Formats: sequence, structure tokens, C-alpha cells
Amino acid sequence: MSDTRSRIRRHVRETPGVHFNRVSRELDVATGQAQYHLRRLVRDDELAVERVAGRAHYFDPTFDPWERRALAFLRRETARAILLRLHAEGPTRPSALADDLELARSTVSWHVSNLVDAGVVEKSADRPMTVSLARPERTAELLDAVSPSLPDRIVDRFVRTVDSLFE
Repeated sequence: MSDTRSRIRRHVRETPGVHFNRVSRELDVATGQAQYHLRRLVRDDELAVERVAGRAHYFDPTFDPWERRALAFLRRETARAILLRLHAEGPTRPSALADDLELARSTVSWHVSNLVDAGVVEKSADRPMTVSLARPERTAELLDAVSPSLPDRIVDRFVRTVDSLFE
């Protein structure tokens, strides 16, 4: 196996949920080269890929599909903030999340919808509706494994700024 492929495999295993662009950037590997090696590693079952909200995230194959989706969201600043809030305070209304996190309600709604679709968060059937973690104990364990990268935080903050302009 090539040295580049070994470096990529090691990086993904040390950084579960890392997305494609970050692999290329952090390892200083050309985009096409990273793409080639990641495809081979996935094909050979040495890595797993999960596509979440428009991004390909890579994992050690020992993570189950739910864990992969949760980790992918935990790598994003806004989704992580929502999950941290739900972990710390328990079930809450989306409007309270927006107020507590100083986010536009539309931003919270978009993230909550994606988290619900992924099975990471659940919506109550009650009115007023509340949201809660689907697997609180496992989410807590995964929270320690990841933090969003600087580029991810910048993108999230840009989206927040644009959102606030349209409120």
C-alpha cells in the first residue's frame, strides 16, 4: 500500500467523521489523489463513507451508520451546539434553542430537521413540540471524540450572519 494511502487511513481513523476537503487540506494531498485513495480504501472496506447534508465524511468501519451520522453532525459547529445544548439541558422547544444559541429560528429548524432525518434527534408528538437526543448516552460519548474544524466554524458563522440579515 502506498505511503499516501496509509497516511490517509491513519488520519481518518484518528479524526472520525472528517470530511473529504479536510483530508486533502490537512494532509496536503492533491484533490484527485485524495479522491483516488479514499475510493480505494472504501472499496477495500478499510474505511467507510457517509454522505451527510452534502458532504462526504470518512470513518473507521467499526462505527455503525448511526454513529457515523452523529459524528458527521458533531463536526459542524451549529449542529454540535444544538446537540451540546440538548445534552446539557435535555428536551427543549426549537424556539428556546434559537434563543439560547442566538441563532435564527430558520437556522435551528434546518439543523433540527437534518438531525431528525438522521435519527440523531427526535421530535415529540406533543404540542408544543420539543426535541431531544435520540441516544443521549452514546451522543455524550461521541461528543468527546470530535470538535469542528476552523473552516467548518467559519462557514457556519457566515451562514448565521446571512440568516440574521434576512430576519
